[in-house]
Amino acid sequence: MSINVNAIKYGILFLLLFSLQSKAQSVKLFNHISNEVYTLHSKVLNQDRQFYIHVPEQDSTKPNKALPVLYLLDGENHFHILSSYINYLSHFKIFPQVIVVGIINIDRKKDLTPSHSTKTYDGKEDTTLKPSGGNEQFLQFIETELMPHIEINYKTTSYKILAGHSFGGIATINCMLTHPDMFNAYIAVSPSFWWDNNYMLKLTEAKLAKLSSLKKRFFYSDGNEGTFFHTDLLKFDSLITNRKLKGLEYMYKNYPEETHMTEPIVAYFDALRFILRD
Repeated sequence: MSINVNAIKYGILFLLLFSLQSKAQSVKLFNHISNEVYTLHSKVLNQDRQFYIHVPEQDSTKPNKALPVLYLLDGENHFHILSSYINYLSHFKIFPQVIVVGIINIDRKKDLTPSHSTKTYDGKEDTTLKPSGGNEQFLQFIETELMPHIEINYKTTSYKILAGHSFGGIATINCMLTHPDMFNAYIAVSPSFWWDNNYMLKLTEAKLAKLSSLKKRFFYSDGNEGTFFHTDLLKFDSLITNRKLKGLEYMYKNYPEETHMTEPIVAYFDALRFILRD
């Protein structure tokens, strides 16, 4: 059976807009996506952290079915998009059901950057970047505090996905390279490889040289975001392709008609189809 991808995308976007209005209308379409914000105190970060969580409605014939979990960076921006995709497509048995945890930012320039730098993509100084380089500590929070909290309170399988956009994209790749056992699959949409003089490209080359296998699924992409963005992604794709790691299933997609901010809408859809295809 062929699938009309554009029709599905428009249908999901309608569902997303509908779900954001459904509280006021008291109407339920499939499984309502909650806007409730949860709070967890982090000893690692020494702060309260907030997140959204979407738990699909359980099949009455399988009330205790365990579900995989997708941890999403920049949750305040993309949580409802991904949850709507999964909600709509799992309803029609195209995707499996997945719990979505959308982590809300406090300081993304700190939490999502793997190294300290105060320079922007064009080499200019930016004082707001002084706290940068906190991604390792942030990953510790996810692994030692957020994951156990989710696994205690919800019925989960061991299969976990990490997804991020822009700074979240390099945070996702950094996690895959430095803590590969944390997740089974990774999604990096428009990763900001320009960061800190191509820090992540250099780290990728160094880490891949020491690996012979990496049993993961990995989707990465870019849009029409300037020559430097695309050039960096092509270099990264070349590193991945030429290394030929055993067990690594990967997909790279370029979206020339999409900007940095519109790309996540289509890229996350394609990423989920790739990661969750079977």
